[in-house]
Amino acid sequence: MALMSLEFLLPHRLWWLMVVPAIGLLYWYLGQLRPMSRRRSHKLDLVLPREKPWKRHLAVVSALLALTSLVVAYAKPKDYTEVPRERATVVVAIDVSRSMMAEDVAPNRMDAAQTAAKEFLKLLPPRFNVALVAFAGDAHLVVPPTTDRGTVARAIDNLEMAPSTAIGDAVYKSLDALKLVPPDPKDAEATAPAAIVLLSDGATNSGRPSATAARDARKQDVPVYTIAYGTATGYVVEKGVRQPVPVNHRELEEVARISGGKKLSATSDQELSAAYKQIAKSIGYEKVYVEVTERYAGFALLFGILSALSVMSLAARWP
Repeated sequence: MALMSLEFLLPHRLWWLMVVPAIGLLYWYLGQLRPMSRRRSHKLDLVLPREKPWKRHLAVVSALLALTSLVVAYAKPKDYTEVPRERATVVVAIDVSRSMMAEDVAPNRMDAAQTAAKEFLKLLPPRFNVALVAFAGDAHLVVPPTTDRGTVARAIDNLEMAPSTAIGDAVYKSLDALKLVPPDPKDAEATAPAAIVLLSDGATNSGRPSATAARDARKQDVPVYTIAYGTATGYVVEKGVRQPVPVNHRELEEVARISGGKKLSATSDQELSAAYKQIAKSIGYEKVYVEVTERYAGFALLFGILSALSVMSLAARWP
């Protein structure tokens, strides 16, 4: 979190920070007197082991850091922090082109994608609306925006394969789906944020240009999170002939960049699950400017505990 974004509700209380360097200077001054007292207690050092200076320094530094954190908390700081969104709409767009039958991802790209997509649904907050778009040579809306996860999960299980890939059409169909979002029962005039999560292993060879679709998505403030899914060695067998279907990264990178989203890659079912989790966190949380007094009070507690442990360690050398 950038320090430039930190503000205070009671900034005049920050004057107490002047106490911190004052105590530090006092500690340094007393340290300068220590060699003289060492000479007077030389006989005692022969009986007791000499204390380790780093423990003493750690105790003081920790105490000063705890005091600094307390003063910052006392001034009631405000900063950006991530909080869960209450409502949003996510369109899950899944490539069902025949290249998704490649077995470079076990058991095949399609089966693994279906499993991961259903797990993704569980990561989203209950009040989020989810729509499902399937695309190959064209794109069609399978499930309009709904909070019924079971309906979306069953539709994912029933996806069917088709030839070609139309990424641009998938983005446009996803934008159309957002027009069907039911109004918020608590505020009919409110517009919930939206995002498109698009998984594909290929490049557009049918339909409208994906770059144009991405620009239109950006105009509507709808980022497209893309997942390039598969490996460079993937292939399918058609009419007894092996057809290479390497994953294409360039176009999905461009779609994500233009729309304001993010492009991720996955070459296994584990990586795909991780990608969906990362997207769920990005979509499910938003940054808001709020009071973060508790954050610095927590820092003070941690540094105070560290200082106390250091003091206890020093005290343990005495009988």
